[in-house]
Amino acid sequence: MNDSFHLSREYSDNALLQQLVGPHNAHLARLEQRLDVALHAHGNTITIEGARGQVDRAAAALDRLYRRLTGGNAVTLGDIDSAARFAAEGDAQDNDGQDLTIRTRKRHISPRSPMQSSYLRALNDFELVFALGPAGTGKTYIAVAKAVAMKLAGTVDRIVLSRPAVEAGERLGFLPGDMREKVDPYLRPLYDALHEMMPGEQVTKLMLSGEIEVAPLAFMRGRTLSNAFIILDEAQNTTTMQMKMALTRMGENSRMVVTGDLSQIDLPRGTTSGLQDALETLHGVEGVGRITFTARDVVRHDLVTRIVEAYDRRDAARNHDEQR
Repeated sequence: MNDSFHLSREYSDNALLQQLVGPHNAHLARLEQRLDVALHAHGNTITIEGARGQVDRAAAALDRLYRRLTGGNAVTLGDIDSAARFAAEGDAQDNDGQDLTIRTRKRHISPRSPMQSSYLRALNDFELVFALGPAGTGKTYIAVAKAVAMKLAGTVDRIVLSRPAVEAGERLGFLPGDMREKVDPYLRPLYDALHEMMPGEQVTKLMLSGEIEVAPLAFMRGRTLSNAFIILDEAQNTTTMQMKMALTRMGENSRMVVTGDLSQIDLPRGTTSGLQDALETLHGVEGVGRITFTARDVVRHDLVTRIVEAYDRRDAARNHDEQR
């Protein structure tokens, strides 16, 4: 590299260093791709070569990953991407010393982007949190993880997961099958997230006892949910009245997370999204947190990020043309 800068990092534990480097140097290759540097491992030392800023970011990412290993955690390609993301956004520290890890029976979930760190802090600090942004940013996944962790710790007595079944107009009687068969297709992402956090038999047991409830939003009317962690998913597809109804279900010692993507509204044309209305109405209200993810926070396949960005550019161009 022309006008390149060199920096070396020495790591004392050979076994951990092997995990850091990855099989056939796969982890180093991934970090090279992410941060546009060259990495070379020699003995206990990793040498970094590249532009000064990128070298510093790569060093911060390597140090972050090594700390993860010394804490007894494995390093995956997803963790490499996470470390690169934190470093690239100038947030290489471990959340100011806070342990933001969510611990469930099957998984330990740590933030994979600075915005996810902000999200986890908001879940700790606020009784009601709005999480906005595109698919793949962890909005629902992290909320379910937090709900499960609080249930396991005894902080709440039950978990209530809900979505508006807008694709069926919530006229579930017109769909074939019994009630469970009618609503399951719309609630499947919530079931999937639960099974990521808990053994299947435990999920089944808690659902049978009513300690975990997964139901369409229409089933929430007229109830008060105390000592509960409530998640309203895909909230961009609520009407203003549905959103008000959902928000006022909160009872004593309850937490609520409302997730949605305002670019994916499936309501009939001319219908105001309850999510957009709630954000405007509750702006500045004490006890309400708001986290907004963008395409750069997507933690799925790289192509998902590029797809989201392409649609964002298309929508921006259309809006510009309509305003002319």
